[in-house]
Order: sequence, then C-alpha cells, then structure tokens
Amino acid sequence: MKVSQALEQRKSVRAFLDKDVDDALIRKVLTAASHAPSGVNSQPWQVAVVSGDKKQDLQTKMEATFRGGEKGKMDYSYYPNEWISPYKDRRKACGLQMYSTLEIAREDRERQMDQWAANYRAFDAPTMMFFFMEDIMEAGSYMDFGMFLQSVMLSAVEEGLATCPQAALGEYPDLVRKELGYADNTIVMCGMAIGYEDESALVNSYRTPREDINVFTKFYK
Repeated sequence: MKVSQALEQRKSVRAFLDKDVDDALIRKVLTAASHAPSGVNSQPWQVAVVSGDKKQDLQTKMEATFRGGEKGKMDYSYYPNEWISPYKDRRKACGLQMYSTLEIAREDRERQMDQWAANYRAFDAPTMMFFFMEDIMEAGSYMDFGMFLQSVMLSAVEEGLATCPQAALGEYPDLVRKELGYADNTIVMCGMAIGYEDESALVNSYRTPREDINVFTKFYK
C-alpha cells in the first residue's frame, strides 16, 4: 500500500465489528509508528492498550461520569476559547454532517447525548488506546505526538484496521490515570478507538471534506 493510499483511506470510524484485535497486530502497528520523528529523538509517547474486562470497566465509569453531569476537562486546551471563521464554520459543518446522516434533529437532546456518550465507549471498538506524556515536556513534544498518532493511524490502515482519534477519551484524565495506574505528572493526550470497521453502519457512510491546497498553501520562488 502506498502512503498516499493510506492517507486517503484513513477516516474516523464510529462503528466497529464485534471482532477482537489480536495484541500481536497492535504491537505491529505501534512498532511501525515508533519510527515517527521527534525532537532530539525524545520519543515522548507512552501508550496504554485497553481491551476486555478492563475496557468494559473503564468505559462504564467514564460514561457514568458523563451522564452524571460532570463536565469533562482535558489536561490541556485542545480547542480555542473562542472560535472564529473559517474554523468555526468547519466545526459546525462537521457536526451537521454527522447528525444529518444519522437523522438526529437539533432538538432531540436525548439522541444527541447518546451519540456523544458513545465516545466514552470508544464507539464500542474492541480496543481503545490512551496516549500519555510526562508534563515536563513542552510544546514541541505536542508536535512530535501528532506525528506519532498519525503514524499509528496510517499503520493501522495498512493492517486492515480502522481507528478514531478521540479527544473525548482525555476529558476525564484523573479517572483514566487512576484506573490505569499512571502517575499524576503524566498528561492524558487523547485516546483512540481501534478495531475493524462496520461498513454497514450509517455513521461510517460519510466523509468530511478537505480544502483544496490552494486555500492553505503559498508558493515562493
């Protein structure tokens, strides 16, 4: 598979088959991704692979916390405090595309909540991963981490796996650290659902658009 093919095939999948992913395959994906670049080869990433009973226990606690009304708060600010165009417009279009595909009306708060709650179950994927970084690291390591996460997702595509990177899985970091035994000085960067795509699921039937490169690129000679 060409890199360009993996880039085009990768998408955020929100419905998975009830089919386990062998640990050996996860190891293969992470081994390939470990070749991602990082400043001075710092390799700041730490990964927890969660499945089986542990996943069930953790996702039950996360979803219960969400449904109990506790607002999640990540260890760092993922989104801007105030959205402006064009980012605000893209964000709105992204949400509308999913809800219109699922025929969830704006006033249907119950279905909206149920759809959002699925985040904390990693959309019922057989495995979810959590990504951690020690809090002594600075902004450059966030760039390194992004390259590592993309490498994980592209490697997964090559192995016939589907993924969904999820900021939502980092919204209850204290709970995640406690349940998985990570120290208080580790940042929960995000999570990721990984498994086999349910191609029949309606939620997987759409693709978000991408801007033409002329919108974000300037050439200088």
